[in-house]
Amino acid sequence: MIFPIFIVFSNELPRMLKQNLHLKLLQKLSPQQIQFIKLLQIPTVLLDSRIKEELEENPALEDGSLSSAEEIPEYSLEDDNEMPEEKVENAETDEFNIDDYLQDDDLDDGYKSMSDYDSDDEEQREMPVAITTSFHEILQTQLNLNVLADHEYLLAEHILGSLDDDGYLRRPLIALVDDLAFSQNITTTVQEIEHLLKLIQGFDPAGVGARDLQECLLLQLNRKSSAQLSVKIAKNIVTNYLEEFTRKHYDKLEKVLGITEAQLKLAIAEILKLNPKPGNSFADNSKQLQIIPDFIIRKTDQYLTLTLNAKNAPELRVSRSYQEMFQTYDKAQQKDKKLKEAVQFVKQKLDSAKWFIDAIKQRQQTLIKTMNAIMNFQYDYFLTGDDKKLHPMILKDIAEQIDMDISTVSRVANSKYVQTEFGTFLLKSFFSEGIQTDNGEEVSNREVKSILANCIAAEDKKNPLPDEKLAEIIQEKGYNIARRTIAKYREQLNLPVARLRREM
Repeated sequence: MIFPIFIVFSNELPRMLKQNLHLKLLQKLSPQQIQFIKLLQIPTVLLDSRIKEELEENPALEDGSLSSAEEIPEYSLEDDNEMPEEKVENAETDEFNIDDYLQDDDLDDGYKSMSDYDSDDEEQREMPVAITTSFHEILQTQLNLNVLADHEYLLAEHILGSLDDDGYLRRPLIALVDDLAFSQNITTTVQEIEHLLKLIQGFDPAGVGARDLQECLLLQLNRKSSAQLSVKIAKNIVTNYLEEFTRKHYDKLEKVLGITEAQLKLAIAEILKLNPKPGNSFADNSKQLQIIPDFIIRKTDQYLTLTLNAKNAPELRVSRSYQEMFQTYDKAQQKDKKLKEAVQFVKQKLDSAKWFIDAIKQRQQTLIKTMNAIMNFQYDYFLTGDDKKLHPMILKDIAEQIDMDISTVSRVANSKYVQTEFGTFLLKSFFSEGIQTDNGEEVSNREVKSILANCIAAEDKKNPLPDEKLAEIIQEKGYNIARRTIAKYREQLNLPVARLRREM
């Protein structure tokens, strides 16, 4: 029997995954480039700690300055900006023994730390630490001198812990009541909290525990003798006319209070003696960041010499012991698993040390190259220190000269300082826009800012100059500048408006 065969042709093809080939150009930074960028943007004051951190983490990296100290060469405009070649260190170190390392039976349990090889009789040296008393510790000591019940003592301690660094209690009292109920299961009232707050407001320094500026000033004035007329007027001003005082409406204060200008002047002097932030009296000044110049420019016979700070050129080197350890592995005939794991660790540390040294050298070259271009661009300014000699300069101008990206110049300028014979300045301050004079000459806006600051410094403080008058004075000197530009420059100089610069 013959069966018919039907063949059906369909126009629909089964769905299949489409494979396409795309070409994309992507820019991806290598770990070495990322490390260089991070090192480039940090200032000298932080570079030393960064190097110490790397020395602690990588035993294959050594500080060559511990064995010898050499001066950092100077660079001038005539130099070719090439860094000196690295000197070969011949001194051998006995830091690590390859035989002890490879014969360690506990290798699988982890690598020994450097402290494991220290002798028992090695001298232990510790950095001295300054002992200081914090603001809250001083308040706690005063609280301990008061006789309080256990319940009240816990409430007072909570109030002290709620004070900010300025000595203010910013949180509402009802919020403190809720905190005590939920966190410590202590039941209290707003009246009880306020009673203990009054006790704390009697502590030193005067003004501590205030809830706003007005209360802070009044707490300090209340400790002064009310017999003095100036103190009495000052209390009245702070209590009823604090806004008029802050806005320096002195004429209105004289009229409302019915006092003379001399009496108002004495009352204002009393207010200005007060401390608006009592907590800052015990601030730790040691936390302030010290400015260390990255570059030093010296003038010799009308020539400038550029020197890189010695801390920017540390003498780092790769540990010879780790290099010999790696060579020992190549000569070994039997390469078991433990030996391979050990040498893999050594190779990783060696590569990391080399990358870090290369990044430090590249950082030195970039710093010198960038600063040399800035010094060349502003040569007349660095010779005289006169702001009128400062040329308009933007990041693009320097980037084109050194054939680098604008972002690289920005990283150098934003965090580096240069020491000159007339002061230490942030590199960023030398970059400025240009302003056209009546003669068509382009000058730096820093020159105009300097003139503006001098005009405000020489003005009559009883009748300070408004922005319109300041614009007229600078325009008379030949600078085309508008009033709104004067206002912008004045704000950049942190100078208030004329009304707030007025003095009695």
